Amino acid sequence: MAVYGLVMRALQPLLRRKLQRRGQQEPGYLHQVSQRFGVYDTPVTAGAVWVHAVSLGETRAAALLVDALRQQWPGMRLLLTHSTATGWAQGQALLQPGDVQAWLPWDTPEATRRFLQHHQPRCGVLMETEVWPSLVQACRVQGMPLFLANARLNDKSCRSAQRWAWLSGPAYRGVSAVLAQSPADAERLRALGAPVQAVLGNLKFDVKPQPQAQARAQVWRSQWARQGQPRPVIMLASTREGEEALWLNALASNAWRAQAFADAGVLWLLVPRHPQRFDEVHQLVQSRAWTVFRRSAVPVDGPWPDEAKDAQVWLGDSLGEMPQYFHAADMALLGGSFMPLGGQNLIEAAAFGCPIIMGPHTFNFAEASEQALAAGAAQRVADMDGALDQALAWLNDRAALAKAQQAGLGMVAQGRGAAERYAQAIVSTLSDV
Repeated sequence: MAVYGLVMRALQPLLRRKLQRRGQQEPGYLHQVSQRFGVYDTPVTAGAVWVHAVSLGETRAAALLVDALRQQWPGMRLLLTHSTATGWAQGQALLQPGDVQAWLPWDTPEATRRFLQHHQPRCGVLMETEVWPSLVQACRVQGMPLFLANARLNDKSCRSAQRWAWLSGPAYRGVSAVLAQSPADAERLRALGAPVQAVLGNLKFDVKPQPQAQARAQVWRSQWARQGQPRPVIMLASTREGEEALWLNALASNAWRAQAFADAGVLWLLVPRHPQRFDEVHQLVQSRAWTVFRRSAVPVDGPWPDEAKDAQVWLGDSLGEMPQYFHAADMALLGGSFMPLGGQNLIEAAAFGCPIIMGPHTFNFAEASEQALAAGAAQRVADMDGALDQALAWLNDRAALAKAQQAGLGMVAQGRGAAERYAQAIVSTLSDV
């Protein structure tokens, strides 16, 4: 641990430079930079429940847990921390009067100690994968219960952690209790010495219906319609670097297939995973002679311009609107799965009736991906060419598409209830301390 602490201290200047670079594209990274190094001027939250949700996906899961905890624990105050600007932006909607939002500090012994001494939380809840050695040690020294909730660990990460067992072992063993998503996750976590208390399912199955998002999506579809007929909408959901080029190249390489999509009047709804790539993706699509319109350019009031209605590609350059995008789409190609990046969460898509076409790389969400395949809510393909072929197959077989939509809704309905189980486990454990 002493060596780890020295390395993390030495890396702090690099972190400052990284934050400055990211902040040029995402100003959120320049907000309260001192907190990244354990210096806080926020109100003290003594006795609050601290929840750490590193980024956007974890914050969405945290929202479900926080709602359930508030029901179990009336009057609960929340200390909500993040590591990314997208997580922070999403997390603001979770706050109530008396709650505090902050950055989790860089994992040095001094910064983590100052974080805990300033905020004085009642307990900590780390979402999914965020186990940091100095942070865990600081919590143990403070005698503060620390949970790892909705915990997941894929084979690749498990093997990596085992190679660094001198560092990962004490960190995982130092957590007070681990509440795992699946038996397979629990088995891998136990192999690292983690105190797995229970297997409670995936919080993300408790995603709530979004009637307002559905209503807005219907407005979009009515605006996109041609001669009173709705246009098919195919979404590329949470794409990562390189995947947009794969999609454009696959369309360009097969003239017959590209023409079939054009004849069907398809609107491509392209939603990059990271906001700092919005401009880059916009330029890439335009460079291939596609007409593209940005979501951020839609008028707040008044009629839509023709270029918004008639574009071949809509660029989803907004945050917090994934439910709306999924409601607007007939199907979605899963980002992160066509490059060896592990995929993205597909439960939200299924919950909003959007069938998924995924590539071969879904190791970060292996359990949910296999569930979706078994239920018929998703199809796996070998590459982007296969994805476009499957999209055409669904366009030409609306009955099969509708069946996949219903399969997703059914899968999510069967998985509900995890949020209450997690909240009950945390509250009951604390009552025994």
